[in-house]
Amino acid sequence: MRRKLMARWGLGPNMKPATGLAALAPALLLAATGASAGEVTVAVAANAAEAVEALAAGFEERTGHRVAVTVGSTGKLYAQILHGAPFDVFLAADQERPRLLVEQGLAVADSRRTYAIGRLVLWSSDPTLEASAETLREGAFRRLAIANPDLAPYGAAAQDLLRELGLWESLRSKIVVGENVGQSFTMAASGNAELGFMALSSVRSPRTVRAGSLWEVPAHLHRPIRQDAVLLERGRGNKAARHFHRFLVTPESRNVIESFGFTVDGADGPYRGARQR
Repeated sequence: MRRKLMARWGLGPNMKPATGLAALAPALLLAATGASAGEVTVAVAANAAEAVEALAAGFEERTGHRVAVTVGSTGKLYAQILHGAPFDVFLAADQERPRLLVEQGLAVADSRRTYAIGRLVLWSSDPTLEASAETLREGAFRRLAIANPDLAPYGAAAQDLLRELGLWESLRSKIVVGENVGQSFTMAASGNAELGFMALSSVRSPRTVRAGSLWEVPAHLHRPIRQDAVLLERGRGNKAARHFHRFLVTPESRNVIESFGFTVDGADGPYRGARQR
């Protein structure tokens, strides 16, 4: 499976293809027709990278189209699109940036759809250190990793939680910030931070189930992490891009996305909003 890298736009290294799509129904995969296969360039938020690589592998096998994947923070990818990055489909970690792209005429109207709902977790690679609200309150650790709240929705959700618990100010000196949720995971996995807020997909997937201590943060303690996909204007005339965009919400694709630690329907309850302190 080929992955085209575009260094100009900061594309990450190739990622290993995943299995698990063998049972996909050909009729639902919009099999490629015509004289030759096409290519779709997909920009995806870091937390969904493994899931999208798995989807891309099955999509390529069934349709003959090729998929080139770029991974980054939602904020950085959005900025690249504004500056003309050659992407066809954008899978964000929020709803705001895809909505803005539609309003700015850079994405196809009515193409915005929620492909996943993210789940925020607190994780430690050390199984003897309990990942919990109580551990946060006690503060007996040196560093707490979060993604940049200004760039990454998971970072904003972590900030919501800490404010809801009344701990944002008291823990600020311990917080280390990554550009995206993938960097937050790396800091926690390496031990550079004893605890880290990240996507459940970072620590639980069909590829890897990582040891350690895990707390799934109740959804009502932070803003919903609804992740939207949008067909960009550059992809409007690209058959492969249109097919991949529609493919994201087939039942089989939704099953794969769920297997990587996301939900695809509903939410655990309304976010109350952080109390003023």
